[in-house]
Amino acid sequence: MSVLGKPVVRAAVYTRKSSDEGLDQEFNSLDAQYEACSAYIASQRHEGWKLIKKRYDDGGISGGTLERPGLKALLTDVESGLIDMIVVYKIDRLTRSLSDFAKLIDWTCRALVPLRVLT
Repeated sequence: MSVLGKPVVRAAVYTRKSSDEGLDQEFNSLDAQYEACSAYIASQRHEGWKLIKKRYDDGGISGGTLERPGLKALLTDVESGLIDMIVVYKIDRLTRSLSDFAKLIDWTCRALVPLRVLT
């Protein structure tokens, strides 16, 4: 399958907010991160990028641990071959731990799934 003659790159967005404050609002921080990342993916359509519909959100969970349901679901879907690219708004949304960051980068490199950070 291709988009504009390029192979399709299935891009997933990961969002996280460490506290649950404001998550009950109609439009919250997770939504803002998702919207920004989605717009970036749309801007890369000419390269074949396509946003996958499934959301990977972790609201109210610290970035100091990798034990997060949204992150685990994302990594499982990467392992299952459902995702070709991971997009996050800021690197600290992915993790706040340098050692966990190194683990995640190593893992994405081995899985051949690039990570893009907007800011």
